Amino acid sequence: MKFDEFKQEMNKQLKGLEIVLDEDQMRAFYSFMNLLIKKNKVMNLTGITEPKEVILKHFVDSLTISKYIENNHKVIDVGTGAGFPGIPLKIQNKTLDMVLLDSLNKRINFLNEVIEENKIEIIETIHGRAEDFGQNKKYRENFNVAVSRAVAPLNILLEYMLPFVKVGGTCICMKGNITDEEINASKNALQILGGNIEKIEKFNLANTDNKRTIILVKKTKTTPKTYPRNSGIPSKKPL
Repeated sequence: MKFDEFKQEMNKQLKGLEIVLDEDQMRAFYSFMNLLIKKNKVMNLTGITEPKEVILKHFVDSLTISKYIENNHKVIDVGTGAGFPGIPLKIQNKTLDMVLLDSLNKRINFLNEVIEENKIEIIETIHGRAEDFGQNKKYRENFNVAVSRAVAPLNILLEYMLPFVKVGGTCICMKGNITDEEINASKNALQILGGNIEKIEKFNLANTDNKRTIILVKKTKTTPKTYPRNSGIPSKKPL
């Protein structure tokens, strides 16, 4: 896809979000897309590789939560994968202090290449598990916002995310078409970890049939020191 066609498609898909990108931001997204497609041929980063699909299901999808994040916020993307939603959020709002956390080193190496190629500043990548870094004093309860996209069921996801967030901060959980059962199953985790569901936003992505749910969880009290539990336990024994 040529740059002009890319720019036209991005502007078209972002219209509903009322987001306008400048030329430098467009070129950063274009570079990111091309590097993602290129690297995906030799390493499994994403199942989405067609340019229009990357724009819609990676870039636009990631930016649906930008309205909930204020300038200069310290943000951690838990289980960032190939950089979603963290890198699109950072390109769109350069004031954010962004940390990208992932358990696979090959993904972190890819993200470092994206960051270097686009000279993205005030951003850190971490190779590790949420259970370990959630207990690290440098990162624990140190963020205004934790974000995560389609990583785990909500009750498990909250144990990964809430320990990173300051009291008064927010977890933004990005899901597909979540069921009421999954939301109800998270009540125990919310009570234990110190969170409260503030808003659930359900919508179709950019006038398509792709269903999306954004769940905003406010951190209401300090998370007990025993959480997150050791690596692997949250997924094996959900709260």
